[in-house]
Amino acid sequence: MKNNVSPNDLQVFLSVLNEGGFRAAAKRLGIAPSKVSTTVSRIEKQLGVPLVLRSTRSLRATDQGQRLAERLQPLMTEIDVACFEAADSADQIQGHLRLNVPGAVVPDILPPLIVELQRRHPKVQVEIVVENGFVDIIAAGCDAGIRYGDSIQKDMISIPIGPRLQQIALAASPSYVRQYGLPREPLELTDHRAIRYRLPDGMLIPWSLRRGDETANIVEPTTSLVLSVNALNTGLDYVRAGLGIIGTFRNWLESDFRAGTLIPVLPDWWAELEGPRLYYPSRFTSSALRAFIDVCRNEATTV
Repeated sequence: MKNNVSPNDLQVFLSVLNEGGFRAAAKRLGIAPSKVSTTVSRIEKQLGVPLVLRSTRSLRATDQGQRLAERLQPLMTEIDVACFEAADSADQIQGHLRLNVPGAVVPDILPPLIVELQRRHPKVQVEIVVENGFVDIIAAGCDAGIRYGDSIQKDMISIPIGPRLQQIALAASPSYVRQYGLPREPLELTDHRAIRYRLPDGMLIPWSLRRGDETANIVEPTTSLVLSVNALNTGLDYVRAGLGIIGTFRNWLESDFRAGTLIPVLPDWWAELEGPRLYYPSRFTSSALRAFIDVCRNEATTV
């Protein structure tokens, strides 16, 4: 088997998968569709395995093609970044950076990143658009977005920012605990008052708890207050005042736990989820975005 495949040919192959077809890839790359098809066929011949299954109506990667793409994508991204960084010096980085982010990252994860970006590159103007639902960042006129795991489009490049893992924690105030007591098992939460958040589609966010291999979905505690998911951190004032138990990000609660103004509820059952990720198109030209990506990589932390 020959393995001297051209990097340019591999970029064509990735474009076919990222764009979802030969014609779309050809349009993105500015070459003829027939050349795209010929290039992919040449790679398959050189490697000795099929990479793409195609018909007149559809296209999908084979298992070998998918594995190859997953290995190649970060390498190609690093090549792009290295070339762009070589072409730009620090004092040339300026312009507008528009980020589409969920409310969950606004209080504590995003601020130090933005501060560091503007410390390094004061000529960069940052605009933050806060939306919690799925957003097509290109159609929305944004340079990049921040979201959690499954909501990121497959054709986007993404890198972790902030903590690699976060926990959804439950908490109550000392005054609430004195009046109502602490639940000892998840099912007891249905007898307690809750501060809940509502999604844009009208659904209340359920409290999903996990301990080892055990899971417990608490769908309907007695709700005393409902808040919009667009204002996630506003619930802290209400839980401190004793209105009920809240379920929110643990990192938002740590200072209250240390100060004793809030008490952990069922800490053995707090579920973990992957931390947020910055995502952006596989091809980008903004020096401001490249600078922000560099900050995110350097400032990333682990829990």
